[in-house]
Amino acid sequence: MKKKTVRAGIVGAGFAATFHFECLKKVHSTNVEIAGVFATDAEQAAIFAKERGIRAYDSLEELIDKADVIHVCTPPVVHEPIAIAALEQDKFAIVEKPLTGYFGDGSEDFNGDSFPKADALDHALASIERMLEAEKKSKGQILYAENWVYAPSIQKERQIIEKTGAQILWMHGEEAHSGSHAYTYAFWKFSGGGVMIGKGCHPLTAALYLKRVEGTARNGKPICAKAVSARTHALTRLENFEDKGHIRCDYHDIDDFSLMHIVFEDGTIADIFASDIILGGTHNWLEVAANNHRTICNINPNTAMKTYNPVDAYFADIYVVEKTGTKQGWSNPSPDEDWFTGYPQETEAFYRTIAYGDPLESNSSLAADAISTIYSAYVSAEKAGAEVPIRSEW
Repeated sequence: MKKKTVRAGIVGAGFAATFHFECLKKVHSTNVEIAGVFATDAEQAAIFAKERGIRAYDSLEELIDKADVIHVCTPPVVHEPIAIAALEQDKFAIVEKPLTGYFGDGSEDFNGDSFPKADALDHALASIERMLEAEKKSKGQILYAENWVYAPSIQKERQIIEKTGAQILWMHGEEAHSGSHAYTYAFWKFSGGGVMIGKGCHPLTAALYLKRVEGTARNGKPICAKAVSARTHALTRLENFEDKGHIRCDYHDIDDFSLMHIVFEDGTIADIFASDIILGGTHNWLEVAANNHRTICNINPNTAMKTYNPVDAYFADIYVVEKTGTKQGWSNPSPDEDWFTGYPQETEAFYRTIAYGDPLESNSSLAADAISTIYSAYVSAEKAGAEVPIRSEW
């Protein structure tokens, strides 16, 4: 079969845009032509474009016109308008996590600590509705860039569930490290919340996805989340927190530790942890306890490689793993960290959907479930862990 050509446009010129660009070079099923990049910071976009030999556009509209698919690699506060702008032109929108959210009332002094979290839930659900409505009217689709869905270990677990008819009884997972590098992450008005949405969305969405897989395989219908109990904390903002220089602690109004206890429609459960207080690199994993097997998906770190380095300086120019504090001593360098975390597989799958209509695993409905669960969890945390129902009908 002759490969189709798909034109890609990148919105944003930061960290996410960088790894999206790299993954585009690894797509095999289609011929990818990168139309160019647009960012509100024109200087940053120009540098990004020059380093990669692509064009920097002066407006979002011009880039959308020249592309078949738009990669939304911006802070979450502008995900909705960019995605809708693409969909209205019948273009596909690959939207980074989180899909959308609540980013305050627009005031300069908005504080995430003091507003009613029910407002966040209402606004987030309304944003989801607008995005899904735009998708329904479009020839394009929302492709939700949740790489955990495409991580090799999660996809292997999917195969086990489907082929054995497994019933998942309990899942627990975590994403954690020593703090985001993005300045905007520290403010609710840019990020839509703290670590519960910024990191918790990853293991949460993987858990939601696997229950969908289970339900579809066993009964022909996805099993969705029904209720959530949650707690959040801002440990690095405690008056008695002692800063030793290893953990980021300049957050303005967000949580840096969270846990969610999710109850599914069938009564089974999942526990999801997320934090910005963990040293030693990124800690990403999901464990599945089923009625016929147990699986531990170690996304990062993993033991594919183990190295002892006696002097930190020896590895000065060698990448080991994300967020590691030192390269001295024993470590687990990832031979291909992007592969283990699912980024190239995600991009390949998305372009097969765009070009050939292949089924989409990480779609707008899954993204909506994740957002609905997270903001319901924020409501629960405000109520000291009281159970809150989750909307999952889209």
